[in-house]
Amino acid sequence: MFNSFFYFCRMKDKYINKPKKYSRFKRLIIKRLFTLKRKVSYLFDNKKYSKSFFENKFEFKIFEHKSFLLRELKDVEMYLQINKITNLKLAIKKINGIVIKPKETFSFWKLIGRPTKKKGYLEGLLLFNGHLKKGIGGGLCQLSNLLYWMFLHTPLEVTERWKHSFDVFPDVNRKIPFGSGATVSYNYVDLQVYNPTEQNFQICLWLSDEYLNGEILSDKTINKKYQVFEQGHQIVQQWWGGYTRQNEIHRKIIDIDGTEKTEFVTQNYAIMIYNPMLNP
Repeated sequence: MFNSFFYFCRMKDKYINKPKKYSRFKRLIIKRLFTLKRKVSYLFDNKKYSKSFFENKFEFKIFEHKSFLLRELKDVEMYLQINKITNLKLAIKKINGIVIKPKETFSFWKLIGRPTKKKGYLEGLLLFNGHLKKGIGGGLCQLSNLLYWMFLHTPLEVTERWKHSFDVFPDVNRKIPFGSGATVSYNYVDLQVYNPTEQNFQICLWLSDEYLNGEILSDKTINKKYQVFEQGHQIVQQWWGGYTRQNEIHRKIIDIDGTEKTEFVTQNYAIMIYNPMLNP
């Protein structure tokens, strides 16, 4: 359970500069260059990407999670969240049942492809440079968040994950630690995991009336359990007047014989769009 206690500290620990603003033209050029770079890397990176699907579910459930499809968000039109459900339906069709075989790499965007209007994707909510806006395919970060959280509870190795740079909304009934998600943007901001084991893993996804649901299954049982937790959760006032939210994510790995070890996962820093002093 997420511990909602945090404390404020002024002008110490980590300093984060105010985000730079770039012209629309410069942003477009940068995005196209990185998109092209990713496409080229697919050809020459020598990774074996997962592409096999299995219709029936594997026998052993490793981990499961679910997240609410709809939330009441301040200053956000509800139709964008309704459209998000359509976008999620299209995206999970490209992933549901995928098998990550030994020595294979799962890539979020390699499977889903570019979300376009022609493919049926609708306007959804996007976060761009600290501002909320509408965009085709918006809302897919809910899927990447769920996948990343599930991956952390398996032997799969996260080889690419991008943290959220902005904390957009105050916590409401948060069940997992802040910073436990992964942002994505076609195609250069990806989520990738590698299977270093000798067993197959399968991702199963579906929508119910209220939730986006996910499971990671395997054809063999595993002899470990994983507990993911946070440390050092802080809200820091920066020199330029804004606030940042910071923490570290760790996980405890418990072997079947009771042996435990704790490993560092990642460190998060996010600029808060809302004023934490006004949101308890």
